Amino acid sequence: MRLISQQFMSLDGVTQGPGAPDEDTSDGFTRGGWFAPYVDDTFLRLVTGWTNEADGFLLGRRTYEAFARDWPQATDPGDEVARQLNGRPKYVASRTLRAGGWAPTTVLAGDVAAAVAELKRRPGRELQIHGSVRLAQSMLAAGLVDELRLVIAPVVVGAGRRMFPAGSTPAGLRLRRHESTPAGLAIHVYEPAGPPATGSYRTTDR
Repeated sequence: MRLISQQFMSLDGVTQGPGAPDEDTSDGFTRGGWFAPYVDDTFLRLVTGWTNEADGFLLGRRTYEAFARDWPQATDPGDEVARQLNGRPKYVASRTLRAGGWAPTTVLAGDVAAAVAELKRRPGRELQIHGSVRLAQSMLAAGLVDELRLVIAPVVVGAGRRMFPAGSTPAGLRLRRHESTPAGLAIHVYEPAGPPATGSYRTTDR
């Protein structure tokens, strides 16, 4: 399977609490819900298509617990995203969780990078990270991410957990696709491209 990281981000890189004011208030975050005003039919079709490509989901504990609380309540048979999330295998990286009640769930303890590398060797299409920014950061640093899907909202949040905070492992990326939605979301799809390149800009009159 290929490991895909899907992140909803603000222009200043915030990924915390995109969907609702009370979605994630950890560390005193009070600015949640910044992504919701930009959700439109084009975006929903895109996310549905992505989710239908998943043969499993890799989640951090915080995201897993929020998803396990909310998604089982979505019982509309026409909701493809809910059907996939509820029915496909979930793998949760956690040092504290012993078991997951959102079946089927497997808890990955110990060396998570090694466990994910083993999952990637299994046949299948995509193993998707949804949110779970700390997990996504660690998988990117370990060289395990095959594709990074960033959905960027036209808003500056100003505070909150970021996908690429100071001290992140340097990485080069190659843009594979990009598009936008009528509501203003910018979708950038990247693949890792090794260490970041450097160079010098020179004007022609020097």
